[in-house]
Formats: sequence, C-alpha cells, structure tokens
Amino acid sequence: MVERSQYEVVIGLEVHAQLQTRTKLFCSDTTPFGNEPNTQVSAISLGHPGTLPRMNKEAISLAITLGLATHCTILQQNYFVRKNYFYPDLPKGYQISQHTTPICRSGFMEINTGTTTTKVRINRIHLEEDAGKSIHVEESPVSYIDCNRAGMPLLEIVTEPDIRSAEEAFAFVTSLRKLVRYLGVCDGNMEKGSLRCDVNISVRVHGDPRLGTKVEIKNLNSIRFIKKAVEHESARLIAMHQKGETILQQTRGLDEVTFTTYPIRTKEDEDDYRYFPEPDLPPLYITEDLMKGIQQNMPALPTEVAGILMNEYGLSPYDASQISEDAELSYFFFELVKQTKNHKAAANWIIGPLQQFLSGHDISLAECGIQPAPVAALIQLIEEGKISYAMASQKVFPELTQHPAMDIVTFIKEHDLYMEASEGEMDRMVEQALHTHAQKIAAYKKGKKGLLGVFVGEVMKLSRGKVDAQLITKKIIEKLNT
Repeated sequence: MVERSQYEVVIGLEVHAQLQTRTKLFCSDTTPFGNEPNTQVSAISLGHPGTLPRMNKEAISLAITLGLATHCTILQQNYFVRKNYFYPDLPKGYQISQHTTPICRSGFMEINTGTTTTKVRINRIHLEEDAGKSIHVEESPVSYIDCNRAGMPLLEIVTEPDIRSAEEAFAFVTSLRKLVRYLGVCDGNMEKGSLRCDVNISVRVHGDPRLGTKVEIKNLNSIRFIKKAVEHESARLIAMHQKGETILQQTRGLDEVTFTTYPIRTKEDEDDYRYFPEPDLPPLYITEDLMKGIQQNMPALPTEVAGILMNEYGLSPYDASQISEDAELSYFFFELVKQTKNHKAAANWIIGPLQQFLSGHDISLAECGIQPAPVAALIQLIEEGKISYAMASQKVFPELTQHPAMDIVTFIKEHDLYMEASEGEMDRMVEQALHTHAQKIAAYKKGKKGLLGVFVGEVMKLSRGKVDAQLITKKIIEKLNT
C-alpha cells in the first residue's frame, strides 16, 4: 500500500466575485444586498420575450483592473455567449457568459504560506451574469425563487491546478479577497455571497504526471470552509486510492456542521452547455487608451505599499500588511505621517482604535469622517506627556468618531483629562496599588508575570486614567524588583 505521505493533492479554484457596480450586468436593476425578494428585477433580468441586454461599461473596467493587477493579458477582441442549461432560478433558460474569449487570460498571483512563496497561475478571468436563488423551506411542499440576484455582474477567476494543500487554498482566496477589496472590484463579503468558491480536487502519487479523477466541491462561502473542505476531501480521496476503490467524478457539497463533504450528483462526462455567440450583444473591442487609462488610475498594489511602509517608514511586516491591504487606510497613513514623525504611533492608531471602530460599525473611513489632523494632535499630546494613551483612545477618540470636527484641546480641557500627577504622586499611587494587592506580589515574583496588569490597572483606577501607563509599568517593575 502506498503511504499517505507519498500522495500529492492537486487543486484548482473557481472563484466568483460580484462586481461593485450600481446596476446589473445587462440592465439598470440595482445591486444592493438584502432587499425584499424579487424587488430588484425587470423585464430584462426576468428574460421576458423581446427584451435586449445592454452592456455595463463599468463592469468591463473593473474586470480589466483585476486582470492588470494579476498580471493577465487583456484580450482586446471580446464577445459574449449563451451558456444553455435549465434550472428554475435561471429565468432566461441560459446564462450570458464568456467562453473562448475571456476578458483576461494567463496571469498569476503569488501567495505566502509561512516562509514559502508559491506562484499560482490564473487560467482566465471572465465576465458573466449571476443566476437567481432557490429557497427551500423544510416544512413547505414547494421551493421559492428570488430573482434579485439574477443578472448580477460576476467575474469568474479560474486558476490552473497549481495548489497543493488546504493551507495554499486558504492563502490564495485570502489574498484574492484582499486584492479585490483593495481595488474596489468586489466587497469580498462571503457571508452575503459576494465572493463564492468552487474547489476542484484530485490526488495522485508523487511523481505521476497524470491528473487523478476530479471532484468538485460547490458554493463555498467562507475561507474557513474552503480549508475544511479541502482537508476532508483530500483525506477521503487518498483513503479511497489506498484501498483501490474507484473515484467517481462528482459534484459535492460541504456539511458546515461536521465539515464533511456529501455527493450532489455524479457525472461521467463534462456538461454540454451548447455555447453559441450571444446574438443580442455585439462583440466589444478594448482599446489601448482604455487599458492605459485604467492602469494610470489604479492605486499602488498592496505589496508595493507594504514595501514602502517597511523601507521608508520603518514599520514591521505585520503593521505594513495590516495597513497596505486597505486603500483607504493606506491613504490615511500617508496623510497622517505628513503631520507627525512618530510613524509607529501613526500605525498603532490606524490598526487599533480607527480600524476597530470601522469594523465594529461596518462603515468605511470616508463614511466616518475622521481626518488625520486630530489623530496627529492626539499623538503629539501623548508624546508631550499631557494626556495618556488610555485617556486619548478611550475618552477622546470615541467622541471624535461622533463629532469629527470637534476641537481636541477644548474637549480635553472641558473634561479635565490632562495628566496632572507629579513624580511623587505617581510613586505614592504605585505604593498604594502594591499595598492593595500585596498578596499577589509573591506570586508575581515566582513567575506569574501576568499579574503586572493587575498592579497597573489599580494605579490607572486611582489616577482616573490620568497617568502614563508605560511610565507606571516601568515604575512598578522597578519597585517589585527591589
């Protein structure tokens, strides 16, 4: 029997990304998520006879943007086809897609898994419209159809079978998700279905050039689920191979509770979609001027920004990656460091309070209205020892999020937030904190260093947060060591 370690897993991904356009791919139906079923439809998206599709130019631009960012060749001569199949949530009975002329071809992305960098080739990126959604209710004898999603603009990103593990699949989709969000191509929200992934997986003995029988796992809407699906299916296929069992070409789904896969259907041949050119859409030609204009207006890619943050501003790889993956945060950082030389503090404020606020309220930086100037003012006040970081982040910053135009200095004065404790007063509070928790001192000296936070917290409470936590920490350590 061939040992498990002698098998190689071969994976290719098909990722569907919904484009951030205001309207659908071939009509003026709106695209926001979460509206009442069948309220974002029209005669065109419902496939009524006599209606004609009309191309969304913004979708073309977004497709080219992603193609350029992933080193693809842009095919200037393009046309659309009808992909014919029947399903209740496909109103027209066919899907308008691209087949022999994908808008982008032969690109790649580099991914990192630990210390290893892997180049994953991209076979194609093509435009197509989405289908509707079938809703199955257990207690109902019928299924329901919501056509809001029908006609939504999608990009399908198809990789070559270059991925060899669950970790690499996880890393690829994570990197792609960051990239499409950074470029404004797709919001990357997998829970809402804006980004979905199909995994094609097979196994073979190391050194065998032939590909094994492929199994497809459909509609994975979480990066974690992608990793779990690959882990389970890899183990299942290797076990079958070791036992000499026949592996069937199947479409499978993932049970999101047990993280096991289950068969949806088995097929012996590829589906025959009877592709033919879409007669109601003329071929389109992408000009050199259009591509150059898009290239010139694209922001620097996250990898380039991260390099600048590390090399020119001295940020750590972690801080650089956190800031560079978001175009808004990157811009905010570069504007902030025009007003403060403390680059590390600038990064800490962006990665900490600012990003936490944006994530907690699910809003963009533009929507919250915070400007770099007041954040720079807070950094300066902390450096001068006039206010503590705790007071700035816990008292001043929350108020700033509600009133972005407020005067920082006036607010601090009015709320008596300036640090006032003298060296002697700080020493006295340290003594009092250690006395209050005297029973914990012996445990600290025996190695329970986490108790340091208890002593610091007591001083912060005594001072009402009006002392510098780092200075107090230093004083407490000196006291405990003597």
